[in-house]
Amino acid sequence: MKHPFIFLFLSFFILNFSSEAQQLSISDEAEITILTVGPGANLYDKFGHSAFRIKDPLMLRDWVFNYGTYNFNTPNFYTKFAQGKLMYSLSVEEYDGFLNRYVQENRWVREQVLNLNYAQKKKLFDYLLNNAQPENKDYKYDFCFDNCATRIRDVLMAALPDEVEYSNDYVKEKKTFRQLIQQNVAANSWGSLGMDTAIGAVTDVEATPWEHQFLPQYVYEAAKNARIKRKNAYLPLVKELRLPFQNKPDKSGSGFFMSPLFVFGLLGLLIIWITYRDHKKQDRSRYLDAAIFFFTGLIGVFLLLLWFATDHSATANNYNVLWAFPFSLLFTFTIAKKQPKKWLRKYIFFLILLLALLLLHSITGVQQFAIGYIPLFVALAVRYVYLVYFLSPKRV
Repeated sequence: MKHPFIFLFLSFFILNFSSEAQQLSISDEAEITILTVGPGANLYDKFGHSAFRIKDPLMLRDWVFNYGTYNFNTPNFYTKFAQGKLMYSLSVEEYDGFLNRYVQENRWVREQVLNLNYAQKKKLFDYLLNNAQPENKDYKYDFCFDNCATRIRDVLMAALPDEVEYSNDYVKEKKTFRQLIQQNVAANSWGSLGMDTAIGAVTDVEATPWEHQFLPQYVYEAAKNARIKRKNAYLPLVKELRLPFQNKPDKSGSGFFMSPLFVFGLLGLLIIWITYRDHKKQDRSRYLDAAIFFFTGLIGVFLLLLWFATDHSATANNYNVLWAFPFSLLFTFTIAKKQPKKWLRKYIFFLILLLALLLLHSITGVQQFAIGYIPLFVALAVRYVYLVYFLSPKRV
């Protein structure tokens, strides 16, 4: 979902002065279309983008109303982004600039011409103009429930409340939010692993057909099946499909040897090998244990902050804390000692139980975890079992 930073001067002038905006009109020759942009190369582009286009040859106007704009110059930008408090805006720009940006990024652009009469065009145009006023243009972004894609659907329903009718038959297969998110991201990729680590079990619930439209591709599919009321009859909402730009397939990739499964596979094998060597020597690599406690605990603290200290709806109920348990960070120095406290053995046994609970969550579908972590989970289980044995009072 790419975000423009160059706005049409005329639009900027109009949209910042409501008195002039109210004087704008739309002719019967105007077209209002939904623009859908395909996935890009960057992780934040993988989900595509949606926008409205207003083309009015009589008024010499060809504008794109884009709900996916944010300002990098916002005070405390990164803090607000991390907290889920970043405000997005509706911006207006020239269509040529909008299209050229995605042509340069090699991302396909599809266009759906809406089947509206003059009165309906005017209602939608006036609604967008009002929404673009300085006092109305900002909204708090939510990845699953309020973004540049959902705004297309919501604007249509708000501007034409008794005239647009959506159906549910465009969804052929029921999927969870996580499954929908992962559609355009390879399962064994760092982007997938990062998202699967950060988002919680709230995304493992089944999305309704209406909720599917947090992704632009489903806004496109839903619009194809939607209807518009005309007097006492219903007509297709979309009267024409266009393809302003078809991208060239990009088959480039990082390869398996740079993937999370390979990297964590090597890490897991290293942990298991050190554990085997410790067993043969009847010894314990204290610095390995300290490193495991430190990094899993640190990740756990980060996940807890995403869960409880932010407004991100998708990061709640994150059971990755079952393997990245935050309290382990507090016991880093304790596990590093040659003779740790006796109670630490019970804590490690507790960590084994948490891993068993993680497995149960995965099997029952409470939450799905990144496949790249599988070797790490196995290695952690092996290491914890060895530590319970090694710290046994009888062995000592």
